[in-house]
Amino acid sequence: MAGTIVENVSLQELKQGLADGSITLIDIREQNEWDAGHIPGATLHPLSAFDPAALPASGAGKRVVLHCRSGRRTLAALEAAQGAGRDDIRAHFGGGMLEWQGAGEPVI
Repeated sequence: MAGTIVENVSLQELKQGLADGSITLIDIREQNEWDAGHIPGATLHPLSAFDPAALPASGAGKRVVLHCRSGRRTLAALEAAQGAGRDDIRAHFGGGMLEWQGAGEPVI
């Protein structure tokens, strides 16, 4: 993790960014977790097959934000992405699905 840039996104920031289209949310949980419920608007890129090159680009008013169940896996994914040269991949929703669901937010 040394040298990895981590920007924490709050629940309110995430909700606002999803609503106004300024956040591209990437769910790095596994397929079975996704199938059990996910945040509306998220895209699945499982950590087990994580390819930083396959992630959408940030920029032009879009911020890529990673999330998982509790925030731990996203830290590994941020490290992998930045290690592969994706300096635009810096943000994660550290509370993950646990915080999202705990706040009563919708899951599909």
